[in-house]
Amino acid sequence: MPRRQESRWPGRSTQRGTRRTYAGAGRCSASCALTSPRRTSSSGCWKVQQDEAYRIVFLEQDGEVWAAAGFRIVHSMARGRAVYLDDLCALTEHQGAGLGRAVLGFVQDEARRLGCGAVHLDTGYHRRRAHRTYLRSGFELSLHHLEWKATEA
Repeated sequence: MPRRQESRWPGRSTQRGTRRTYAGAGRCSASCALTSPRRTSSSGCWKVQQDEAYRIVFLEQDGEVWAAAGFRIVHSMARGRAVYLDDLCALTEHQGAGLGRAVLGFVQDEARRLGCGAVHLDTGYHRRRAHRTYLRSGFELSLHHLEWKATEA
């Protein structure tokens, strides 16, 4: 099991553009890219996400990121202040070891610490293993996500 290195979590990004933050973002992006390829480069994506106050937490062992999550604080009329979990991933060879659940638990603790009323996320219908993790972690299936894709005219 990965060791915890500093405070409560081994890697936690900040909103400052420190070298450690960018290095952590790069390692996390590489881990997530293995499970969900991005439309833009990881460095370009991270810079945009940083402007949106996107935060990354990750679990690492021997300098390798094994699991990571990316989230941000959102405010809406319907839900109030909440954490929105954009990304949660674990390296394929470490899936099923409870790492995703550990990272998810940290995000839930952060939501409480930050005064948020809930953690929200979207997940694909086909991701049954992930659904079991979410349900075991106290999530409820409460709505459908709809998407409209803008196309060139």
